[in-house]
Amino acid sequence: MSAKKWFTLDEANGLLPFVDQQLTKMQAIKREFEHKYMELRRLKNEAAERPQTEKDPFFVQEAALEFLQIEARGLIEHFQGTGIELKDIDTGLVDFPAMLDGEEVLLCWRQGEDRIRFFHGLHDGFAGRRPLADE
Repeated sequence: MSAKKWFTLDEANGLLPFVDQQLTKMQAIKREFEHKYMELRRLKNEAAERPQTEKDPFFVQEAALEFLQIEARGLIEHFQGTGIELKDIDTGLVDFPAMLDGEEVLLCWRQGEDRIRFFHGLHDGFAGRRPLADE
């Protein structure tokens, strides 16, 4: 395992366009997966009410779901490889490990915020967000 990556506030803010782009991709894949999964469930429920003529009538839909999972996993692994911590795909919540006044903290950003304005301790989570000194 490589050494932990620390971000300065400027570095983290500079990465926000990349982070936003990656989150948008992950959110789109998640929505597509959920849609295809619900459709597959509907088709399986309908098929359960009639006799089967094909060996595996759902192979194509199940394969599409597997490919979406693989794509999402790859995006998430690449994203986490940057050192940024992905907390919630739906709300676009991420943390950047940082040192603040000699203390290990997480710079906290949620998609839609124009820049990083908050931080919290390693175990405080989103509810423990505090404004940065210059905010």
